Amino acid sequence: MVDFSTLGRERLEAMLEAGREAVNCHRVLAKSGDNIVGELLKGHETFFEWDHYPSGDVYDRDSHSQYYYHAHPQEERIGEHGHFHTFLRPKGMPDDIRPARIEGAEMPEDLDDWLSHLIGISMDKHGIPIRLFTTNRWVTGEVWYEAADVCRMLDLFEIDLAPPSWPVNCWLTAMVRLFRPQIEALIHERDVGVARWAEKNETDDVYEDRRFEIVSSVDISIDDQVAALVAALERA
Repeated sequence: MVDFSTLGRERLEAMLEAGREAVNCHRVLAKSGDNIVGELLKGHETFFEWDHYPSGDVYDRDSHSQYYYHAHPQEERIGEHGHFHTFLRPKGMPDDIRPARIEGAEMPEDLDDWLSHLIGISMDKHGIPIRLFTTNRWVTGEVWYEAADVCRMLDLFEIDLAPPSWPVNCWLTAMVRLFRPQIEALIHERDVGVARWAEKNETDDVYEDRRFEIVSSVDISIDDQVAALVAALERA
């Protein structure tokens, strides 16, 4: 649960603006009988599990933000069509951020590959977001950063591009802003969850333990979030 009364009017207004942007993206796509997922997959006759959509991911060379959409077998993710993975690469991070100190961690040779996963967004078959989640390191092949540093990256995520879809890019950027408090909480819960798993389970490397995939998650609703923000601003 988010206590919106602690966020301050400026923060609430920024989140509400992002919420209205996300709602507008859904509205415009719905006018042509489409949705966020359908728009992203347009032109693909077959949707293959595990493949990245679009091929090669989406990368904004100014903000150094990145994302892709893919799906797991349906029996692994009940009620989910697929999900977005969002990232920030090092050139887009604050200069003083460094990877977490993890004994035995193997770092990519190319510094540009020291990217951080920010948040996953699960979508249903109607193209509606239903859940936010964080993952263990092995899932995305990211470099691990402390929760506090990952939270500092959130405001820097922006996909300011037309391809492959302007509404999808605008929507995804807005989603990270709209659900900022929940995302921050999940990222901090991620670090706690990893530590607890290592403590309770025999593992050579908790970050590469294939038994441990989704670390934290929460169900979401854009309409509910927007309504809560409007109510909080009326009380502010």
